[in-house]
Amino acid sequence: MQDDTLTSVQLFLYREARLLDNREFRQWLELLHEDLRYRIVSRRFRYPSSSKALAAKDRARQRKIEGQVENELPLMEETRNSLALRVERLETGMAWAEDPPSTTRRTISNIEVEAGGSGAEVVVYSNYVVYRTRGGPEADLYVGGREDVLRRADDGWRIARRKAVLDQSSLSAKNISTFL
Repeated sequence: MQDDTLTSVQLFLYREARLLDNREFRQWLELLHEDLRYRIVSRRFRYPSSSKALAAKDRARQRKIEGQVENELPLMEETRNSLALRVERLETGMAWAEDPPSTTRRTISNIEVEAGGSGAEVVVYSNYVVYRTRGGPEADLYVGGREDVLRRADDGWRIARRKAVLDQSSLSAKNISTFL
C-alpha cells in the first residue's frame, strides 16, 4: 500500500477518534457510508480441539465450532440509520445510559492498510483502547481490534464496514453506549 494512502487512513481514523471523544456525533455520522454495517463482537475463548484440558467426544464437531466466528451473534449490529437514531436519542437528554454523559478517550494503533475489493476501497486493521468514565469513580475500558472497510468519497474516506472485536469475554460495563 502506498505511503500516502496509509497516511490518509491514519489521519481519518485519528479524526474519527477526536470527533467521538469530543461528542461531535453529527460530524461523526458524516464519516459513515450510507450502506454501513457496524458490528461489535466479543472474542471467543474456547479450548482448541488439540487441548488436553478438554475431552471432546466429537473432534470433527469441535473443529467446526472453532471456525464459526462470522456466524456468531454479535453484541451489537447497526446500520448508519440505526446509529443516527442513537445519536438523535443522545441529543434529547433522555438516554439514561448517557446521563451523565460519558467522557471518553480513544487510542488507535497498529494501523495496517490493504487493498480492498474495489479500487475505491481499502481494508484497515487496527487496535483500539477506549477509556470511558461518567463522572464518578467507575471507569470502563474497552480493548480490542477492528477491521474496517473504508470507501473513498469525493471529500475523503467513509466507513462502509466495521467489525470491532472486544478482547473481553465478559464486560464489567453496565452498557455499551460508547461507539467503538
